[in-house]
Amino acid sequence: MMRKSKMTSLQVRKLTYAALFLAIAMVLPFITGQIPEIGNALCPMHIPALLCGFLCGWPWGLAVGFIAPLLRSVVFGIPILFPGAVAMAFELAVYGGLAGFLYQKLPRRKGITYAVLLVSMIAGRIVWGVVRVILAGLSGSSFTWALFLAGAFTNAIPGIILQLVLIPVLVIALERAGLSLNRPASLQPVSET
Repeated sequence: MMRKSKMTSLQVRKLTYAALFLAIAMVLPFITGQIPEIGNALCPMHIPALLCGFLCGWPWGLAVGFIAPLLRSVVFGIPILFPGAVAMAFELAVYGGLAGFLYQKLPRRKGITYAVLLVSMIAGRIVWGVVRVILAGLSGSSFTWALFLAGAFTNAIPGIILQLVLIPVLVIALERAGLSLNRPASLQPVSET
């Protein structure tokens, strides 16, 4: 009985965090988007998806990452739903899902946050490219290697740098403050029954 109430409390906390990260993903682009070239380069919706994965775990990071661009597109019209928000939904889902999964499964050693972040960012960008190719095929347009490199890396360099600097600092600080809910299985609370 005690374990059930603890799990319910943990799930409510994860849901609350996820809702907060989704809200941040909706609002953060307004701060950077006043100048579209800067807003696009900083990739503001990537940050909440990654943080949600690191702090709440893979299912929550995946869900927030997938929902954020689609919801923002429907509510505000930016990013454009097809192909932008659709491809971004898969990209951010991979960011949040993979970051949460790897961070929970790998041993917490020095530098692990950076390693997980890099792997998640690379995998998400690859998935974005694959989805863009598929969507281009469905719409009869083309998506070239040059467009992939520009969209995934060249134009996103400021955002990549921002993520590499900001996210590990935030994750480590929040974990030290006891606010991370994505614990390895060996550190999960044990029932007293």
